[in-house]
Amino acid sequence: MAHIHLEDGSFTIFWVAAWWLIAILVIGISLYWLKRYKKLDNRLITLAGLCTAASFALFQINIPIAGGVHMNLTPLIGILTGPAIGSLIVLIVNIFSAAIGHGGWGLVGANCLVNIMEVTVAYLLFKWLGRLRLDTFSRAGIATLLGLFGGNVAMIAIILISGVQGVNQSTWDVFVGLSIIAGINMIIAVIEAVLTGYVVAYIQRVRPDILGEAAVHA
Repeated sequence: MAHIHLEDGSFTIFWVAAWWLIAILVIGISLYWLKRYKKLDNRLITLAGLCTAASFALFQINIPIAGGVHMNLTPLIGILTGPAIGSLIVLIVNIFSAAIGHGGWGLVGANCLVNIMEVTVAYLLFKWLGRLRLDTFSRAGIATLLGLFGGNVAMIAIILISGVQGVNQSTWDVFVGLSIIAGINMIIAVIEAVLTGYVVAYIQRVRPDILGEAAVHA
């Protein structure tokens, strides 16, 4: 849901490199964890491929509200595959998106961090809420909503820390503008939360082993 829709040159080279390096570090940790602790079978690889394709396709559909917003299924990715595999998925989706002009190449690192935040928060909350004996729909919906909220907070923080070249507004004015964008994103997040809730609840009924695998091992 949250995405930094800025062109290359909006951030200074320092911040472009900084966010890229942090993203590479996080993804490197994910790769190490997968190699050291996680056994990847064909089922999980297939699931990751399906999540990547679905996320990329939905990400390109523009919802004509306040200049255009979109969904990207990052919370669903987190719930189904876990943070480690989810980090690799969002990297691929952001690279493909940059390749077709959806965001600058220099911002791929920053956008990966935003989406990894959504994936991780959604996964952790979905797992934690299971202890409260909530139904699957509610767990997935709440996890999605708060995961997307976390992504919007990360987006605002990255932009405020980096600054946008060529913008003469004060930090407060930029924050207010970004908060409005985040508010609009959260309205759409409610829709994504409902859709994710239904999808996860359906998977729980027909293939509970998928959720069990993600919840226990991811």
